[in-house]
Amino acid sequence: MYIGSAIQLIAALLLAGSVWAVEVKTATPLDSYAWRHNADWFGGFSAIHISDDGRHMIALSDRATLVTAQIERDGDKIAGIEILGHWPVLSSKGRIMLGWAGDSEGIAIAPDGSFYISFEGVHRVAHYAAPGARARVLPRPKAFETLDRNGSFEGLAIDDRGRLYTLTEKSRTAQGDIPVYRWNGQAWSTPFVLPQRGGFLPVAADFGPDGRFYVLERSVSLTGFRSRLRRWQVEDDMPKSEEILIETGTGTHDNLEGLSIWRDPQGRLRATMISDDNFLVLQRTELVEYLLPD
Repeated sequence: MYIGSAIQLIAALLLAGSVWAVEVKTATPLDSYAWRHNADWFGGFSAIHISDDGRHMIALSDRATLVTAQIERDGDKIAGIEILGHWPVLSSKGRIMLGWAGDSEGIAIAPDGSFYISFEGVHRVAHYAAPGARARVLPRPKAFETLDRNGSFEGLAIDDRGRLYTLTEKSRTAQGDIPVYRWNGQAWSTPFVLPQRGGFLPVAADFGPDGRFYVLERSVSLTGFRSRLRRWQVEDDMPKSEEILIETGTGTHDNLEGLSIWRDPQGRLRATMISDDNFLVLQRTELVEYLLPD
């Protein structure tokens, strides 16, 4: 069963608090596709963007590699993926980045086709005019300096006004909430926080075509990975109407870290997620798709 029983979820939310503020809805699993390629740069995918027609994909590796690909579909199934190109994600000086500096985790596509990437090792967000272009690093406020070195900006999203949102994987407010940072083109702010529920940590975010804010979360144990997808309506800088759409059991999917929300040609709301295989033979690069309730 892809989503836990209502009794288990309610019990967990009672322990986390604010049970009356959360609605549980059921997403429908569509497909799980194992993506394979033998190049040494292939793997570690931590972010994904799917085009409106569902046939073009941008994927980002956490080792500073950007990939574009075409998706072949057979109904609700992925039949194949053809890589169109790949580029190194460069520094502001046009150099290839290695180690912590190149720990690229989130991607958000701007209306003009340029894109932003969030980095976790050295906490920052950078703008890129095109694949292969050098970075323009956004200002870094003092609040970024104290974030957990391996637990900051895994998720990055852009709203319909072109504002960027990023949130931390591990670093929390004094009250234990998840801080959400926003870049409005001139400065960073913290317009709202999200409730931390259970042992899940945020790893990806997106604004759907429905305008709602989606957050993919992960829980790790010795026996494998669990995934959870939540969403909110954001009104007047307040997240409202929290919903849990997906909560998987251990081992249902691999290490899902990337998220893209889109509508298919039938007008149905879809979530496409991609896994980070950590460049390990025991893991796999997996594309997972669900139909979401409107």
